[in-house]
Amino acid sequence: MKLNAKQIENAVIISIEGDLDAKNGPELAQFFKDQMEDNKNFIADFSKVEFISSAGLRVLLGTVKEARRQGGDLRLAATQKNVDKVLTISGFTRIIKIYKKLDEAIKSFSE
Repeated sequence: MKLNAKQIENAVIISIEGDLDAKNGPELAQFFKDQMEDNKNFIADFSKVEFISSAGLRVLLGTVKEARRQGGDLRLAATQKNVDKVLTISGFTRIIKIYKKLDEAIKSFSE
């Protein structure tokens, strides 16, 4: 898994490349935790994530809860079809705001 953080005006874009599962979920959780020291709004760019397991969903749930506890939020952008299915079936579409394009997610923090 490759992770990258990029600060924009009102949020941090976390670019994720690779599958999000039990093997690398803890790495992503720690990455978000490290970013939360200085930020509270996040956009996870899922354009290069083709698979997410229940362990990956737990990472997202924990991250969105902590971000909201601190007065911020986590939003997803550019999710692939396979990931969309998992997010829909698991009910995450009611928990986390999901945008088709990264620029839509970025714009959402300016509104």
